[in-house]
Amino acid sequence: MSTGSATQEMPVVMLDAQDLPAFCPNKTMALWNQHPKVFLDVATTGEAACPYCSTIYRLKGGAAQHGH
Repeated sequence: MSTGSATQEMPVVMLDAQDLPAFCPNKTMALWNQHPKVFLDVATTGEAACPYCSTIYRLKGGAAQHGH
């Protein structure tokens, strides 16, 4: 009998520059599944994980943040 893998892959949300600033919960998450809103810095490293639900937010390759 196989025990399988105990690790679970976290969901990944791919972002374009127009999706910034990144925040979680995002607009696609169900209302019952929401936690306090938190902004995530994906511009610095290209990726950030939500401290509440561990959803990973990743900036798409070639996407660049424009200053305002």
